[in-house]
Amino acid sequence: MDREIAAQLQELHARVCKAIADPKRLMIINELRDRELSVGDLCDALGLTQSNASQHLAILRDRGIVASHRVGTNVYYSLRSQKVVMAVDLLREFLTEDLAEQGRLSGAL
Repeated sequence: MDREIAAQLQELHARVCKAIADPKRLMIINELRDRELSVGDLCDALGLTQSNASQHLAILRDRGIVASHRVGTNVYYSLRSQKVVMAVDLLREFLTEDLAEQGRLSGAL
């Protein structure tokens, strides 16, 4: 792979990882895994204020993780690809296994 392309890919990879490195953004991704939702629906489901949800959604949109479209006064969000859910789920599996190996796994996971 060309070095310039590899460097661009590494930068994009890091930007996506930073975007999903926030617990609230992970919760948003989880809520969007099977359906599109309005900002209001996300706020209700997650107990977030509209401004806080909008800030997190803007980051996810900027990183290409979610897409949005307007219907009247509502903005609806959806995941651009189920691959992000697969990546998050795979990482969660890894972390769960790691905690289990260390004997620290609680019933909360």
